[in-house]
Amino acid sequence: MAKRMFIVVLLMAAVIGGLGFIKYRQVEAAIAAGGGFEMPATSVTTVVAKRTTWPSTLSIIGTAAAIQGVTVSADLPGTVDKIHFESGQTVHEGDILVELDTRQERAQLANMEAQRDLSHIQYGRAEQLVKAGVISKSEYDNAAAQQKATEAQVNDVKAAIARKTIHAPFTGILGLRQISLGQYLAAGQAIVSLQSVNPIYVNFGVPQQEAPKMKIGHSVRVTNAELPNVGFSGKITALDSVINEQTRNIQIQATLANPGGKLRPGMFVQVELALGQPRDVIPLPASAINYAPYGDSVFVVTDMKDPKSGKTYRGVRQQIVKIEGSQGDQVAITSGLNPGDEVVSAGAFRLRSGAPVEINNSVKPSNSPTPNPEES
Repeated sequence: MAKRMFIVVLLMAAVIGGLGFIKYRQVEAAIAAGGGFEMPATSVTTVVAKRTTWPSTLSIIGTAAAIQGVTVSADLPGTVDKIHFESGQTVHEGDILVELDTRQERAQLANMEAQRDLSHIQYGRAEQLVKAGVISKSEYDNAAAQQKATEAQVNDVKAAIARKTIHAPFTGILGLRQISLGQYLAAGQAIVSLQSVNPIYVNFGVPQQEAPKMKIGHSVRVTNAELPNVGFSGKITALDSVINEQTRNIQIQATLANPGGKLRPGMFVQVELALGQPRDVIPLPASAINYAPYGDSVFVVTDMKDPKSGKTYRGVRQQIVKIEGSQGDQVAITSGLNPGDEVVSAGAFRLRSGAPVEINNSVKPSNSPTPNPEES
C-alpha cells in the first residue's frame, strides 16, 4: 500500500515538474521575443528652425467705443406728432428728431399770455397811481410781483413746448428707431440711440509688466478681420489709474480717426503697440509647442542609438524653450533652440523623449505671421 502511494506521488511530481518546465520555456521564449520588439515610428511633420527679426510689438484684442454715445429719450411725456429721421441715418448737432403733440401746452400758453398782458396793463396803471399818491406802495408792489409771476409762467409753458421738440445733441449715426407715429411716450422713454464714431475710442488691456512702457501719445495701429487690408492709426489718449485685480491688466484708451464709420462701437479689433527695438527670434507654428506648468517645450528630431541593439534611428528629444509673443500662426522662440534644428510641427502630443519618428511633410500646419482670414 505504501509502495503504491509512493509511486502515485512520484508520478504526480513528474507531471507537475513537466508542466512547470514547459511553462518556463514558454515564458523564456516570450521574454526573448519581447526583447527584440521595436516600437513603431510615429508619423510627424517637421519644420527647420530659422532665425529672423521680428519688430518688438505687443498684439492684443481691444474693443471699439463711441467717443459720445447716448440713447435719445423723451424729456416730457406726450404723443409722437412728427418723426424727422430714419434708422441708421447720419444727423448733425441740433437736427430735429421728433416732435411731440403740444396742442394742450399751446392752449395754456395763450391763456398765460393773456394773463401776462393784463398784468402788464395793471402794473402800468399802478405805476401812475402810486406816483399820484392814490394807492399805497404795497399795492404797487403787488402789481409788480403779479407782472413778474405771469411772465415767468409764460416762459415756463414755452420751455415745456420747446422740450417736446427733441434735437440731436451731437453729430453722429442713429441706431434703430424705437417709436411709432401716434405713440404715447412716458418721460425718459427711449427713442433711438445716437453714436459719434469719427473719431472713435479703442479700449484695451495691457499686462502690468508692460504698463511702464505705455505713455500718452504712444502710437497704435488697429485692424479688424472683417476689414481686410484696412488699417487705422491712432494714439494713446488715456491710461487707467488702477490695475485690475483679476486680470492684472491696466486699461488703456486710444483715439483714432474712423473715416466712413467702418469701425462701430462694440466691435472687436486687433491692437498693435510698438514696444522698442526689433529682436531676433526663431518663429515656429503654434502647433509645435507643448504647453505645461513646468515649462513650454518642443520635440527636436535627431539621430539616436538604441541602447539594446545599437541600431541608429530617427528619434526625438524634448527641449524646453522660452516663448515671447506671437504673430499670426507663429510663436516667437527666444531661447532653447538653434538655427538648423529640425522641430516637430504636428503630432507632438503623441511623442515622448526618445520615441522613433517617421517624417511626412506632405501636409503641414499653417505657419504664417500674417494669415488671411479665410486661412485662419
